[in-house]
Amino acid sequence: MSLPGFPPMPDFPAGEVWLAGAGPGDPRLLTLLALHAVSAADDIVHDALVDARVLALKRADAELIAVGKRGGRASPQQRDINEVLVERARLGRRVLRLKGGDPFVFGRGWEEATALTAAGIRFRVIPGVTAGLAATALAGIPATTRDTNHAVVLAAGHRAEDGQSAADWVALAKLGQPIILYMPMAQLAEMAKALQEGGLPADTPAAMIQSATTENERVVETRLGTLASDAKSSGIGSPCIVVIGAVAALRDQVRSTMVGWS
Repeated sequence: MSLPGFPPMPDFPAGEVWLAGAGPGDPRLLTLLALHAVSAADDIVHDALVDARVLALKRADAELIAVGKRGGRASPQQRDINEVLVERARLGRRVLRLKGGDPFVFGRGWEEATALTAAGIRFRVIPGVTAGLAATALAGIPATTRDTNHAVVLAAGHRAEDGQSAADWVALAKLGQPIILYMPMAQLAEMAKALQEGGLPADTPAAMIQSATTENERVVETRLGTLASDAKSSGIGSPCIVVIGAVAALRDQVRSTMVGWS
């Protein structure tokens, strides 16, 4: 890829692995460097939520390797994914590990980076637009404003595989900052209860954004106290971003003039 006035794209050497983010869904939110990687790779090891239109940008002879993790379904373990990356690189392939969002924001990119380093495999990181910030912004919800908050919490809404690493929701509530939850649906009722136990009022504004940036996007405004029940009654499911805090109530101020995502 060559663009007038832009620095040249880096070569993708055989035997390297590039860890790239594909953004929150819509292929137009792919970065230029990620687009270059997709078009140059020999093997694309991709997650389930990477848009098919992004994968269609590959070379005709490139191989797609699906390793997506889906809650409640049989999925490749992280060690298996690490092995695929190492094995393919050692075969002299240009290996692209393509993740939804950003590889280092709840994307397990660090686990893959350390596995590649242990194996002596050179790698490059290509950041992507992370789903939590994109989903909220495109729904008319700012992550921060000077009038409401100077910090925001990004939190994974699911437990680690060992079941021992649940976030301390009570402690997060005490921070008094808006919380953006990734992958929260399986634990939504539990988290909402714990956040209230930590001091967040039941009437704290909240919003659920399902399938952000896609044709199936839905936004449901609610309150912390009714978050789980409103998700059930509205049929909101994964993939979903949930934002809790004062910023969730701000979208009404701009909805009349904000152009919808399409």
